[in-house]
Amino acid sequence: MTGRRVFVTGGSGQLGSAILDAFADAALIAPSHRALDLGRHEQVAAAIADARPEVIVNCAAFNDVDGAEDRPLEAFALNAFAVRSLARAAEQVGATLVHFSTDFVFDGTAREPYREDSAPAPRSTYASSKLAGEWFALDAPRAFVLRVESLFGTPRVWSGRRGSLEAIVAGLEEGREVRVFSDRIVSPGYVRDIAAATRHLVDAGATAGLYHCVNSGQATWLAIAEEAARLLRVEPRLNPVSSAGVTLRASRPQYSALDTTKLAAAGFPMPAWQDALRRWLASRDVPSQAAALSGDQP
Repeated sequence: MTGRRVFVTGGSGQLGSAILDAFADAALIAPSHRALDLGRHEQVAAAIADARPEVIVNCAAFNDVDGAEDRPLEAFALNAFAVRSLARAAEQVGATLVHFSTDFVFDGTAREPYREDSAPAPRSTYASSKLAGEWFALDAPRAFVLRVESLFGTPRVWSGRRGSLEAIVAGLEEGREVRVFSDRIVSPGYVRDIAAATRHLVDAGATAGLYHCVNSGQATWLAIAEEAARLLRVEPRLNPVSSAGVTLRASRPQYSALDTTKLAAAGFPMPAWQDALRRWLASRDVPSQAAALSGDQP
């Protein structure tokens, strides 16, 4: 990969920062959202044509799940139509496209981890926009669509948007009461492991297509919080709540564990979420070395 040109969108975000680190030995092009408006097809086409990258990694997304219910045009503009623009630009320059999707494309009624061939059934505007983005991405001649979920992995000094696990850990360390779902089951995704898996798929010449890319295993948010407290050696003040008792604007899948067998068969078995959580907690004082390359703010 050294010397190859890699174009990264959304490089200032949580996952984008990890992607920049994973591809740090490449010739990186990571325009800010001010420099590149992904909602303008002509601008996207011109930027890709000028950069002529071998790889395009799209980490940009409209992630306000509840806000998407009131702003569907914005959600579809970034999560779907911008992806279409990137796929078409990738085809024009012969680049590999990597795009990230979400567990929210499923309805959460399963009782065993979802596979790549499980039928999607989105239940929110956000989820529908992400599913449309998958379809557009896979129109590119060579594309990887990686479904991720419950992302974590920011350094302690991170000033951008944080995920649910970061919020739980902050509460545990500050001795506050932490509300956690006792019945929502997830497969957390450590952004460093996801970025490493992305790099592997691109470098190894893996078969293009759809992959689930999360840490292996599954757990309720309550069990994850209890494991975090054990690793932090703190006495937790946890307040378990059921999903039925919390009113949210947009529906979330109650069960969203993802099966990573396909990714393992491609040569990258994902570490267990417990191991990933341990490594993250031990490394939070090490800032990203590449995030500044994006020149952007979340």
